[in-house]
Order: sequence, then C-alpha cells, then structure tokens
Amino acid sequence: MFEPIGKLLGEWSLELNVWSVVLRVALSMILSAVIGCERSSKRHSAGLRTFIVVSLGMTLAMITDMYIFTLTDKNIFIISGAAVIAIATITVNSILFSSKNQIKGLTTSAGLWAVGLIGLTLGAGLYTVSLIGFAAVLICMAFFTGIERYLKNRSNHFEVHLELTSSTDLRDFITTIRRLGLIVDDIEVNPAYLNSGLAVYTVSLSINSPELKKYKTHKEIIEALSTIEYVSHIEEISG
Repeated sequence: MFEPIGKLLGEWSLELNVWSVVLRVALSMILSAVIGCERSSKRHSAGLRTFIVVSLGMTLAMITDMYIFTLTDKNIFIISGAAVIAIATITVNSILFSSKNQIKGLTTSAGLWAVGLIGLTLGAGLYTVSLIGFAAVLICMAFFTGIERYLKNRSNHFEVHLELTSSTDLRDFITTIRRLGLIVDDIEVNPAYLNSGLAVYTVSLSINSPELKKYKTHKEIIEALSTIEYVSHIEEISG
C-alpha cells in the first residue's frame, strides 16, 4: 500500500507493535483534541473530551481487530464494525430539538462521526489518509461557518420562531407580511407552548418581492417584523 507518511517514519510504524500503537493512539488524541477545541470554543454540547474519547475508542477498536487478524488470519473486523454502529448511535443522540423547533448539534454530531472514522484510519495505520481527513474536517467546521451563514441569510426561504401577544393577531401578521412581499409557506403551532397561554408559532416564509430579494437579508427582515406592536418575539430558526 502507498503510505508516504508511514514510509517516511519507517517500517515499524506500518507494523503492529508497541511503538506503532503508541503513535496511533497519540495521534488519535491530538487530532481529535484540535477538532474538539474548535467545538468547545463555540460552546457546543460535545466538546474536547467527547471528541478525544470517541476517536480513541475507534482507534483502539481497529487496533484490536488488526491484532486478531494477525493471530487468526481472518479478515473479519467485528469490533471496529460494532464501534461504527456505536458511534452512529452517539451522534444521533447528540442532536437536540429545542422548544423553538430548532435542530441543534447537527454539525457537532457529524463532526463526532467524522472524528470516529479518522480514529479508525489511524488504528489501521493509514497516517496519510488520517491527516488529509483531519485537515478537511477541520477546514469544514472552522472556516466554512461564515460562508454558510452568508448563503443562508441570502436564501429566499427561511423559518422563524414567532411569539404574538395574542392568537387573534395572527391574521393581521399574515396580512402585514404579505404586503411586505413575503409568502407564508406553512404555519404550525409550537407544541411546546400549547398549555402556556402564549401564542407561539413556527412560520415558514418565502421572499417573493424582487426588492426584498435584492436588498434585504433575513436579519433585516426579522428586525423589521419585530417592530410590529403585537409581535412579542421573533427570531430565525437555524437549520
């Protein structure tokens, strides 16, 4: 196999021995710690220790499978396969739905899954693949945030969390936003507030006016809607 970093380090790094295991475990902890620090700096639920433990567990699972393979000569990666299922369960459970129908933790969940796979490749001694994957994941998570925010803010479709002083004001609100050049795609009563006495809705909107499409961002539109006297609170729901 073409493994330039392994060839550079020496044949010992490509074999399964004490020093190669130490190297793979150390790299697993270091690379996952860097991505974990990026998530922690943005106050996400899964932070530094979670990323390290996930990557370390996957690395050890792959090393164990490779050791079993060297003993039995059977190419069946049972432990690492089970670890992949486990990390899939963890990532799904890390996705949260807030009371405002916002999906939170989706990027962090995908990051945990990606870090787990990097741990697998490190455990297999694929240093080059691991470092390339690490760089790609870090770039996506740390440097594409601004681009993603810009694109979302310029999209013609968005959802808002809307709180009105009374449910009777909903009709006036719909009339007002239609005059502004917005189309109501869908309105749902937020179930988290059904027994609270508040008039809370999740509203899907589309920008229909050419003027709004050209000059207004979601933030500016929402700021304008928040000035309506019967609007208690309004904010965009992030995907």
